[in-house]
Amino acid sequence: MKPSSKLTSLVNQMPDPDGRGMYCTDIDKDKIDKAIAQIHKGGRNNIIAIIDMLVPPGKGDDVKAHYTLHCLALHVCKLKDDNQRRRFARTVASQLGGDRPKAVQKYLVRILQVAGGKEVVGALGELLVDEELCEPAAQALVAIGNGAARQLRSALPNARGRCRLTVIQNLGVVRPPAFLRKQEGGVDALKKAVTDEDQDIRIAAAWALANIGDPGSANVLLRAADAEGWERIQATKACLLLAENLLAAGKNYEAVKIYTHLRDTRTEPAERYVRDAAKKALTAAGGK
Repeated sequence: MKPSSKLTSLVNQMPDPDGRGMYCTDIDKDKIDKAIAQIHKGGRNNIIAIIDMLVPPGKGDDVKAHYTLHCLALHVCKLKDDNQRRRFARTVASQLGGDRPKAVQKYLVRILQVAGGKEVVGALGELLVDEELCEPAAQALVAIGNGAARQLRSALPNARGRCRLTVIQNLGVVRPPAFLRKQEGGVDALKKAVTDEDQDIRIAAAWALANIGDPGSANVLLRAADAEGWERIQATKACLLLAENLLAAGKNYEAVKIYTHLRDTRTEPAERYVRDAAKKALTAAGGK
């Protein structure tokens, strides 16, 4: 969409960065705020016209358009009428996918991380299987929170490679509610991932299960912790984290089981710190 001369004039009122790409402290905030308010009044057409000004790195000068879109995101978040923020976020989300350069879409996802809410989680969820966009999309979903777990869970069965790793890691961050954990792509899928052929996937899945605090994952993580080398260290950390979360949830029986296993199996001098930590936790938990 070609911007109007009025919109171009308003965008050109945005400041220029210095030689380091930084913005000086004597920016005329009043002038910028008024320009942003005028741009916002233009609604969807203005937003899309600004997005059309964005180009991949090295393909042109779009620094003022970047600045404008970021300021618009902050502006709608400050308004008392949340409908304005939702409309802005939906408009930005509608420009994801298609033929837009991935670098531009990444920036739009960052804008949604600032101004998006539940109304855009579906659009972000569709990016979780895109190699270039899955990581920023997952970060935006985690920042939004509401509805993020469902999108991540739904994406896991179809995610591959780096996308799969990203989805697993962020499932552990958002801690899906109980009703999602048992569905396809939930805890059962994470348990299977603990035995994946990719070591990074195995370690990420173990950590995710531990951070979720699922009591039914104790045996899976204990088996994983009997590996060798680096993976043994990481899986042991996951076991300790799971036990800590179980104790906090009042599930002492399951926590004691983990600590007892670690106390009895970490017999090497290099693992004494694990054994000592397990003994101390057992005492605190009332175990023997």
